[in-house]
Amino acid sequence: MTIASCGSVSATTLGLPNSTAIPAEKARLPKGLFVAKIPVSAKTKQRLANDIESITMLSLLQARNIGLAAGTRVPEILVIGLRLHEPNAAVPTDIVELIAMQRKSGMLFVCVRDADFEGMTRQECAFAVRRALPARAGHTTTSKVFASDWQPAGEATLNATDPAVDSMDALWESLCSQVILDDPSPIDVNTRLARRMQIAQLTAQVDKLTRDHQRAKNPEQRNEIYAKLHKTKNQLEELQQTEG
Repeated sequence: MTIASCGSVSATTLGLPNSTAIPAEKARLPKGLFVAKIPVSAKTKQRLANDIESITMLSLLQARNIGLAAGTRVPEILVIGLRLHEPNAAVPTDIVELIAMQRKSGMLFVCVRDADFEGMTRQECAFAVRRALPARAGHTTTSKVFASDWQPAGEATLNATDPAVDSMDALWESLCSQVILDDPSPIDVNTRLARRMQIAQLTAQVDKLTRDHQRAKNPEQRNEIYAKLHKTKNQLEELQQTEG
């Protein structure tokens, strides 16, 4: 059996079991499939048509073919390749959103592009997932597309065998953690994600307050900004220590 690939990336190169690989002749997904049943903006339709060269199902992870307990939230996980048309393209988050929102299954996207590197062209890969943001009880849940950094396509791998992974639900948490946090542990992903997001927010606040302090000419205003900056820096340092 010839297995499906997206550029040079396949289930095998990603380190996924051969039992999960999709045959090449069944793998190609028509773009029209994802705009047939739901309202889609003209801009997203245009991006789907022009920016995505092909959509390929690379792997289907299920309890029966990966030796895990069935999940209660995630029945299966689809690994979908997006071959990007333009060199040095960004991860197409709107296309990931469009496709992922249409199925209950977990979906992990493998984005493949050609990129300039040291005067040459190489193939690169980035992973993306759509995941609900951590929210307090009683608050409306919103979702966001998260993407990993780009890396050489031949070095892009996924870990489906972390010792803490014992079910499809845990495998999905582990894969999300790998994409978002660069760590295969499925434990407390929402807590770690919330801390990472708070660190990013505080870092941005420190940068802004630092610039505001440098620009301020009124001594009283400078002192007020400095106090806020000092407090924010302390909060950031405490969070960074807990993450480390």
